[in-house]
Amino acid sequence: MATSLPAAVKDQCEKLLRTTVSAVFPVRGGDISVARRLETNRGTFFLKMNEAPQAHALFAAEAAGLELLARAYALRLPAVQGHSTAEHGPVGWLLLEYIESGPRSADFWSRFGESIATLHRTRHAQFGLATDNFIGSLPQSNRPHSQWCTFYIEERLLPQIRLAETQAHFSTADHQLFEQLFVQLPTLLPDEPPALIHGDLWSGNFLSDEHGAPVLIDPAVCFASREMDLAMTRLFGGFDPLFYQAYQQAFPLLPGHEERQDLYQLYYLLVHVNLFGGGYVQSVRQILRRFR
Repeated sequence: MATSLPAAVKDQCEKLLRTTVSAVFPVRGGDISVARRLETNRGTFFLKMNEAPQAHALFAAEAAGLELLARAYALRLPAVQGHSTAEHGPVGWLLLEYIESGPRSADFWSRFGESIATLHRTRHAQFGLATDNFIGSLPQSNRPHSQWCTFYIEERLLPQIRLAETQAHFSTADHQLFEQLFVQLPTLLPDEPPALIHGDLWSGNFLSDEHGAPVLIDPAVCFASREMDLAMTRLFGGFDPLFYQAYQQAFPLLPGHEERQDLYQLYYLLVHVNLFGGGYVQSVRQILRRFR
């Protein structure tokens, strides 16, 4: 991908916005797509581009996820302006509202925790989603299920395990440990109604806007156990304690959620195995051995 804006993409964005792009600036961050800030007489916009074969599908799914989260009216998300389709050519793109980052407000973490609790109160009849999407660059199956445990095993854990096994990350002994865990999961995972989750809630997927308020980006949405989001927040060091205090006050978690955290982090660790290699295999094994 060239450092400047490809002429075809510039033309497509100008047609969509019905104005001229007067300036283009690189934006740092992210390890999947190239990002640019576009200046126009209609304001500033954020553009993501990718040349991977699945780029159009990836950005369509991201746009749908942002719009679904926005309809929960829980917190701010960048407004979707449009995205590419196959007819636009090989370069996929997603055009969003540009949100200027600012310092976090004094009550940022409390507001963030309360907002995620509000998001999780958005319910659905089944676990999953009407369409599949992605987590990072990996496909994420959202085939609906009425039982959370079944959805978690068949649509989350098994696809990642199979992918990892094709790359020889796990042994026969590891596979047996997974099978032992699956037998236990129905008694380990509680039943709660399906909740709308961000799906990839780590520190790289939120920011503070010009007013210091929380903003969500880069979702991998579905209706799932709300503990998935909370477990992901703790995978790489955790958020500020005020976040968890505010969440718990607004929407208390079921007893035992601390003990279940590893089970939900297992999915995200498997994703990291498949995205970044075997360095995460030992973390997966540590969880499996805990529940054997």
